[in-house]
Parts: sequence; structure tokens; C-alpha cells
Amino acid sequence: MRTTLLAALLLTACAPDETCPEGQVDQGDGCVDYVPGDPEPPASWTPAAGLSWQIQFSGKMDTTVDVEAYDVDLFDTPDDVWDALSDRKRICYVSFGSWEDWRDDADPFPEEALGAKLDGWPGERWLDYRLPAVKDLLAARLDVAVARGCDGVDPDNVDGYANPNGLGLRATDQLVFNRWFADEAHKRGLAVGLKNDLDQIEELVDWFDWQLNEQCFQYDECARLDPFLDADKPVLNIEYTPSWSKAQARADEVCPTQGGKSTLIKLMELGPERIACP
Repeated sequence: MRTTLLAALLLTACAPDETCPEGQVDQGDGCVDYVPGDPEPPASWTPAAGLSWQIQFSGKMDTTVDVEAYDVDLFDTPDDVWDALSDRKRICYVSFGSWEDWRDDADPFPEEALGAKLDGWPGERWLDYRLPAVKDLLAARLDVAVARGCDGVDPDNVDGYANPNGLGLRATDQLVFNRWFADEAHKRGLAVGLKNDLDQIEELVDWFDWQLNEQCFQYDECARLDPFLDADKPVLNIEYTPSWSKAQARADEVCPTQGGKSTLIKLMELGPERIACP
């Protein structure tokens, strides 16, 4: 049995009025120490460090980049683009820690699950993933990923506890949730990446197949991603440039320091433009 009964009970335990000390969860009849079970076995696609990739969420999709994997939006990517990428590994972006008012499945999320607005992202609010109804809706997104033929998922905003979320999310809540959705992805045959959440990397590396980070060079955080490389798992890093005319200069600055990381120079809107560090 891969998951202990205690761990299974804890997955549905944390309620918005959680009062347990950090490191504990409410099992229903009192607070207990959080002890995770074993991670689910990984999916059939287990990428190795040095993965070549492209990420594009805006502009006319360029499907000609010679890479192993494309990171594209689960919901917004048109079928013709999807088909054109059938010879690549398709990583499907979806937010797991925030509610987005423009998504087709936005309405069923309960109002009590919606927290503070994400700074700089109109129409987006932090999500209380501790609620069973929210977990059901997020699990349904993984089912959509399977139906669309995704090889892996790129779940965004999975560090709400480290932000002013308005919901009282704690580090322990985040660990429980992140391990839960990684296990749910693997159960469905999907590879899964950890997006940012640097403070919990050492506790989560066994559950995830890669780390996708933004701007580790800019924030002097690249060494903190090494547990994934030590496990021969990719570190996919994006360093943003304010304009494409400055992209090469940014690459010249960043690339010599990246080691085994798969770093791309991109514009913030994540269009087709890219420079890949060797």
C-alpha cells in the first residue's frame, strides 16, 4: 500500500479555520503531526536533467522548435497546434493554486474558497485547496489533461502559503496539497513539475519529475534548485528580458552560470521568442 491510512485522512483534513500548530494537521478529532506516505510511482515519461524545451502562452504558436518538450496552456491551446506537437512531449500548464475568472470551469468554485487577489494578475485570486470541493475540481483538471493527451502538467501558483493569500494557508498545508496533486497526476500517468516553491524543494523533490523556476539568476536562487539536478531531474528555468533587443545580452550574462539547468531567455508574455542556454 503506497499511502498510509493516516496520510490519506490528512489529505482531506485541513479546513479554512485551521488552528493546528505548524507541522500538524487536524485529523477531524484533533491535531496530529503530519507524516507523509510514500510518493506514487512516477509516470512512464520521466525526463532527465538537461531536457530541451519551449514554453509559449501567447502569440502565433511556433511549433517548429527542435526540442523534446513544449509547455503550453491546457485549455487555450487550439487542436491544430495540439496535433502539430504530437511528436513532442506536451506539458500542460494549469493553475492549481489560484482561481482565474476567465476559465470555463471557474463558476463551480465556491466563493469561500477564493482568497486575496494575486498582485499584478487581474481576475486571479488565491485558492483554498484544503476544501474537498476544490480538490475535486482540481482533480477534474487532471482528467482533462489526460483526455487531451498531455504527457505532463505544469501546475502554477503552488506556493500560496508564502504569499499574502488571505486564507491562512500554512507551509504544512502546502506540503500536504503539493504531494497530493503530484500523486494524483502520477496515478493518471502524468509527469508533474514543481513550479517555484523553493523553500520546500528538499521536502518535495521525491514527488516531482522536474522543477520549473522563474528568474533564479535574477534573485540569486539557482543553487537552491540543485536537489533536482542531484536526482537527475530537469531544472527548467526562465530568465526574463524587458525587450527582445536586450535578450542576447541577458543570455551572455546568465548562460555561463547555469550548469545543468535548462534555461530559456524569454519575454514576460511568453511568446515564441526564445534563447536557450547551451
